[in-house]
Amino acid sequence: MARITVEDCIDKVPNRFELVLLAAHRARIITKGAAATVELNKDKGSVLALREIAEKTLAPNDVREGLIHSMQQNVEVDEPEAAAAPPLPPALRPPMLGSDDPSTDSQVDIMTEDALLRAMTSLVPEEPNQTTDKERSSSRSRRFAYSTGK
Repeated sequence: MARITVEDCIDKVPNRFELVLLAAHRARIITKGAAATVELNKDKGSVLALREIAEKTLAPNDVREGLIHSMQQNVEVDEPEAAAAPPLPPALRPPMLGSDDPSTDSQVDIMTEDALLRAMTSLVPEEPNQTTDKERSSSRSRRFAYSTGK
């Protein structure tokens, strides 16, 4: 290939942005000393990377995985445990929250929606600082005069 363009590679990697990311990653790897899978021809790393993608000498998924791996800073390894941890004995278990069981609970809380609403209306919120109508109107006129410059 004399000239390689993004259009030559777009059928291999349908997203142009991903294609550019993959080609740039592969070019960096080639620059660091990785073996190219196509003939060199004194081309730069970016041209070699695009030629590799266009000629399908590299699978895009492999390059994508390499890109993801190179960007990861903390790689978690999920190692299987040898055996499951034994459960705590009932005496050491923390109390469980859940529905009330009349057979085991000595007191069952029952509250209807009406009782809840009555309890909520009996709570009186703190009154905000109440200003008189005269104070409100004078502060409005001050704000208006301040904003208009009068």
